[in-house]
Amino acid sequence: MKCICVGRNYGAHAKELNNAIPEEPILFLKPQTSLLKDNKPFYMPEWTQDLHYEMEFVLKVSKQGKYIEEKFAHKYFEEVTVGIDFTARDLQAQQKAKGLPWEIAKAFDHSAVAGPMRRLTDLGRTTGFDFHLLLNGAQVQHGNTDDMIFPFAKVISYASQFFTLQVGDLIYTGTPAGVGPVKIGDRLEGFLQGEKLFDFEIK
Repeated sequence: MKCICVGRNYGAHAKELNNAIPEEPILFLKPQTSLLKDNKPFYMPEWTQDLHYEMEFVLKVSKQGKYIEEKFAHKYFEEVTVGIDFTARDLQAQQKAKGLPWEIAKAFDHSAVAGPMRRLTDLGRTTGFDFHLLLNGAQVQHGNTDDMIFPFAKVISYASQFFTLQVGDLIYTGTPAGVGPVKIGDRLEGFLQGEKLFDFEIK
């Protein structure tokens, strides 16, 4: 199992970090050890002073595939959720400045929060998913998947050119504007279509 993550998939988020709008999906991976589920607390790593939350809409791969055509991409997921892509922004900036990979800032243990899965059939839709994040009770992020630069079909098709999609893989589809830092004692609550799917603390 792996997490395939999409960077800069919302125009406003790319602008808030002073990044160019990409022409193709920007992908990076998180390993299984990055997963944090069941509302377990997140423990702040000692090696970062600038940890940021990035709420994302998440797809769960339902069957194995390689070189998937966009027109068939909808057949490869049946369940979705919301999650957090934690980023050590200071470490990421240091790695970027050196021209080095920045997995250590993105793929560390418990950096991929995931709520419980919801079936598309129960949600009654396949597009236009609305989600938002509360930090200590105040809304800090709000997004709708219709605003993504690269829609689900493009992300799935593009990713499958490079990585075989396997059952259980998670695809983090990008974060909308509003990312920011967290500190010990903060509480994060994530909602999909108005339903709370995660609620945990930073310790």
